[in-house]
This record gives sequence, C-alpha cells and structure tokens, in this order.
Amino acid sequence: MNDHLLTLSPEPVWRHFRTLCNTPRPSGHEARLVETLEQWADAQGLAHDRDSSGNLRIRKPATPGCESVPGIILQGHLDMVTQANADRPHDFLNDPLDTYVEDGWLHARGTTLGADNGLGVAAALAILETDDIAHGPIEALFTLEEETSMKGALGLEEGWLEGRYLLNLDSEDRGEVYIGCAGGADVVIDADLPMRGCDEEEVMRRLALTGLVGGHSGVDIHKERGNANRLLVRALRALEAYDIRLVDYHGGTLRNALPREAFATIVVNESHLPALEATLAELQALYRDELAGVDDGVSLTLSPGELSCDDAEALTDTATDLLVAALHAAPYGIERMSVEVPGVVETSNNLGVVTLENGRFHLCALVRSLRDSATQNLADRFTALFGLIGARTRVENGYPGWTPSADSALLARFKRLHQETLGQEPAVKVIHAGLECGIIGSKYPQLEMISFGPVIRGAHSPTERTEIASVEEFWQVLKALVADIGSGRAA
Repeated sequence: MNDHLLTLSPEPVWRHFRTLCNTPRPSGHEARLVETLEQWADAQGLAHDRDSSGNLRIRKPATPGCESVPGIILQGHLDMVTQANADRPHDFLNDPLDTYVEDGWLHARGTTLGADNGLGVAAALAILETDDIAHGPIEALFTLEEETSMKGALGLEEGWLEGRYLLNLDSEDRGEVYIGCAGGADVVIDADLPMRGCDEEEVMRRLALTGLVGGHSGVDIHKERGNANRLLVRALRALEAYDIRLVDYHGGTLRNALPREAFATIVVNESHLPALEATLAELQALYRDELAGVDDGVSLTLSPGELSCDDAEALTDTATDLLVAALHAAPYGIERMSVEVPGVVETSNNLGVVTLENGRFHLCALVRSLRDSATQNLADRFTALFGLIGARTRVENGYPGWTPSADSALLARFKRLHQETLGQEPAVKVIHAGLECGIIGSKYPQLEMISFGPVIRGAHSPTERTEIASVEEFWQVLKALVADIGSGRAA
C-alpha cells in the first residue's frame, strides 16, 4: 500500500513515512508501530529501549572521532489524529491510510494524513540510517499519545535522555523555527440531568450541523472558522421559543480539533414545526453569510428522529434551558492576544467534545495559553459557570508552556545553516499549540531546544496535506544541522 511514496524525494524520509501510513497508529494504539520500529532498529544494529511510560528511544553511537561532540535528541510523537469525512468510512485501528499526490501536495483520501507528526518521525529514522554525515551521539525519542493527552511526554522518565540539544520535528511551516509554545489543560465537565417522558403532542426531530472545515484547535483558532458545537448550540438557543427539549447531543470527536459536525435530537410540539423549520432556514442563511469565504459549506438540517416519542425520554424543560444557556455562555476561541509576542494568540479555548446521552452530559474543552496563570483562570471560569447547573468539573492533563530563549546557541546555529542551505534566514516564532518541548524542558532543563518541520496544512482534519517540495527542504536543513553539530564547530 502507498508504494507511490517510494518515488518521491528524499527517498529515505518517504520510505519511512510509507511505513507509518501503512501502520495504524491512533493515540493509545501505538504498540504495533513501536514493535515495527524496534524490529527495524534491530535490523540496523541500533540499540533501543523504552521508559516506564512506553516512550521509545533508538540510539546511534557517534561517528568514530566525534564521541566528544554534544549529543542530539531527535524528537517526535508516534500517534496521529484520526478524523474522517462522514462519507469515508475508515477503521483507523486496522486500515492503512490511502494517500495520493495532487498538484505537488500529498493527501489522504477522506481522512487525516498523519503528516503531523509522521514526517518528523520519518525524518528522524532517516537520520538514524544515513551514513554520509559525521555526527555525535544521536537519540531518537518517539513519544506516545501526544494528540490526546501528552501522556508520553508527561510521563517521560527523568535522567533517561543523554543529549544536549533537542530537535523537535513537529512544526508545520517552511522558513520558520519555533522557540516557544503554549501550555494547556483539559477541562472535563460531567453532569446527570433530569429527564421525563414525551408529551402526547410532541414529535422527535434530528438536528445536524455539518459541512465545516475544522482544523487544529491551536494553530487555526484565530482563522475565524466555525465550531459545530457553538453553531448548533446557538441554533438550540434560538429554538427555545418553541419549547424544545433535548433528547441527546453529539458534537466533535477530539478536544484538540475544531468540531466539524454536531448533532442533536429534540422533541417539540408538532404544531411548532412550521415555524421551527423556518427559523432553521433563516439560521442556515445567516451562518453562510457570517462564514462566507471560511466555511462556505456549512449546513443546518432537520430530519425525523430515529425513535418515536413513545420510546424515548428527553431532558426536562428546565434542564434543557439551563444546559443550552451554559453551553451558549461558555468561553470559546481567542481570549487574549499576546502583548510580548505581537500577532500570536496568548490564551484560547476550544469546545472540542460535547455529548448528552440518557441524561448524562459530558464536555471536554482544551484551554491553551502562553501563561500558565491564564490557563488556570480560564479553566476556573468553566468550573464557575457549569457549577451553576450542578455539573462536576475537573482539570486534567495540564502541561507547561515552553518559555522562549532567543539567545540560544542552537538557534543561532540553525539560523546560519538555514541561510546557507536555503538562501534565507528563518523567521523565529512562538506557536499557540502544545509542542512537547515545554514538558520535556521541565524534566530536562539543561536542554537547548528548537522546533521545525515541513509545510503541513489542515492538520487534525481530513483536509490535512503536506507540500512535497517542503519535505526535501526540511530534510536538507535537518541533515546540515546534524552534520554541523557533529563537526564540533562553534555556533
């Protein structure tokens, strides 16, 4: 499968990326890939081990004569976001990805591509097998469950890694190098809400908000794309005039992906249906006007429910009103832009996953900030708001941000080599996303770190794609950096 990748350049990177495309690797299910990489390392004669959290390290000794050169850690995460279009059934636990090339970009048919962070992992493996550059000791660190909880990085064993420089290969733009990132935390809310049976005159209907582009909840949060949970809750708020009651709700699948679809089942007095349908038509037109040029495909539809009212219960009138009001008032999107780093989002939140089933309400939001205090404050606002409806809130999977160091010797070296290799100096950036550097740096404060990578667009959505030419550029800069550090020259 995906044999056409073997025709692309640089061959070593695409060959390894083919292995990743052919090996299912959702978060929490990386075991098959870990075993595959260990078998590859054995065949290459490379040492490998795992820490207590299951993170994989593959080591390559220094080229003879370079033993005293500071060691390099090449770092990436093995898991990928698993998103598929509704018309593209895909078993991410068993099926390989189906990739294709179009206009110089690599895509996957109807699913995420896994270039985030598969290309970084593939490049690290290619460096491990290359024999045409002299280098110091190399460790390739492959972490687990980055996309769902940062579990691998959070559980990274202290005192395990030996290198001095860490190259995080999980960034997504050409001509840029990242030296800082946001921290974050998951805000998880649960509640048990009262229900009652349907009235004789009530009928069941299914609401669907679909057709959004989606995207990365950090990198794309400032692009004014629609969030299916926000839009469907807004519609439910407008329909309160018709005394609707909620039966169930399912919106979004990942807390770090902008929700592309959301669905709700309601009961409503049958006499209100004509007016309700007219309101929905007006809302769809309004959404398309507001999101023109961003989410032109937004659709708000109504269809018969799958069950009859005789077979179902719905939330009480009061519970419906309180839940919809709380969701409508919940923080979302950009909370504050950074003053210290102009043009960068400082604090934001994504309403990633919202469900209601048999009266059990669940919400998982991802709060991000360059300031840990702002992360805590925004999480506390959720606690205060949903406490008003009796919900239980917990804040978990918190991880620190990565404080920028603009005077790093590693950064100076990278800037020089980028200029020499590609003819231009890179832009130095701070990213509003959760790179693992902040967590790793808290455990290994002596490390100098930078993050860079090839061009990836649409990460965390089925539109994910990578520019093939940028992978060649990324590879050339990575090789040059490893070789330059291996030479022992000053930055």
